[in-house]
Amino acid sequence: MEQSVLTASGLTMRYHNTLALDDLTLNLPKGKIVGLLGPNGSGKTTFIKLAAGLLTPKAGSIAICGQTVGTPTKAMVSYLPDRPYFNKSRKVSELLDYFQDFYADFDRKRAEHMLAALGISPDTRFKALSKGNQEKVQLVLVMSRRAKLYLLDEPIGGVDPAARDYILNTIISNYDPEATVLISTHLISDVERVLDEFIFLYNGKVIRSGSADEVREETGKSLDELFREVFRCLPNC
Repeated sequence: MEQSVLTASGLTMRYHNTLALDDLTLNLPKGKIVGLLGPNGSGKTTFIKLAAGLLTPKAGSIAICGQTVGTPTKAMVSYLPDRPYFNKSRKVSELLDYFQDFYADFDRKRAEHMLAALGISPDTRFKALSKGNQEKVQLVLVMSRRAKLYLLDEPIGGVDPAARDYILNTIISNYDPEATVLISTHLISDVERVLDEFIFLYNGKVIRSGSADEVREETGKSLDELFREVFRCLPNC
């Protein structure tokens, strides 16, 4: 049985003359919630887009459950981008239809149950929802798939603290324990309570990673405190 959901080796990505990922190598273990943590411009979104199969690396390799990222792996990955991509004039029910038609692993009953708990009517048009509720609908759709890997790019970046709590609780309670969740964020204090493992990313390189609990025990610091300490000494941070 594959113990790593995602493996990346020597991963390099450039945008013109800008190096976004620099010979990056890492493994994401099965059944963990992992924080991909770093300041803006550190390469988090680029890595997530590569894992989702939306970009092709300039060098190196990346695989999901042992398969090179490509068309077959898209069925294993549930991806939440850092900005809405839906047609905002659509009703929530039409978004459910879209996911049901497009993803064989979409659990519509689970999605409808979560929307009902939020008091969001399927007849509501997406554009009529508050920003917080739009974020929740997107997360409900993504977390209602039975994926092997969930890629969540800044899922709490643009919402209020109450919405953040709901989003994090939804992540904890709605993923398969055999699957892995990768959460990209720079809001460490908000997200660290749900993390099993962490990756500090800077200028496209992993500068520290490990178990969230172990590093707290070893250093006596929260992840947020450790993050601030590590990045305080680096240029542009």
